[in-house]
Amino acid sequence: MLRDRFIQWSFEVIRPDDFQKVIHTFIEEKPQLVIIDIQLPAFDGFHWCREIRHISKVPIIFLSSRDHPMDIIMAMQMGADDFVQKPFHLDVLIAKVQAVLRRTYDYQEENMDTNSWNEAVIDFAKSEITYNNQVIDLTKNELFILRILIQSVNKIVSRDELMRKLWDDERFVNDNTLSVNVNRLRLKLEEIGLKDVIVTKKGLGYMAITKE
Repeated sequence: MLRDRFIQWSFEVIRPDDFQKVIHTFIEEKPQLVIIDIQLPAFDGFHWCREIRHISKVPIIFLSSRDHPMDIIMAMQMGADDFVQKPFHLDVLIAKVQAVLRRTYDYQEENMDTNSWNEAVIDFAKSEITYNNQVIDLTKNELFILRILIQSVNKIVSRDELMRKLWDDERFVNDNTLSVNVNRLRLKLEEIGLKDVIVTKKGLGYMAITKE
């Protein structure tokens, strides 16, 4: 019902298919606003609000039948921008969404420096990867190489292209240094359980793959 009404107002609406992986859907889709209930499968809305706030300032509106003042206080303390109680009028909710969007930005997409890959969260600003509640730090070169490979995920990136982009970024590396950085990146990924996600295509280059 909500989705149909928002589409009538020319909004694009996305909802997660897997409530265990809400944060990965959020990172992949990069929404401009989130509407969330408190009672959800797997984890509650407070949990996901907290997780989103770790990586983004995107507006969040809670929509819930729970009316205890503490629920509203908790939502606001965790970074929510508004709290709408059920039952509600659809046009009132749409008006609140439009107001929050106007306050937050001029309908410009927020530029998050994060990415989701094989269920791992890559934070390029912090130079770290989180997977299965484990965090590893990457060097600038390792992070740069990973970014290039993920931008062409499931496609081969030649060694020459990697070398050229590293040089263009003033990261002066030779052929041997590139091999060392890629191998070290692989080892770090394996430490947290991401094995065989960067493969060597002999004579061609490297490829970051997405596992099923």
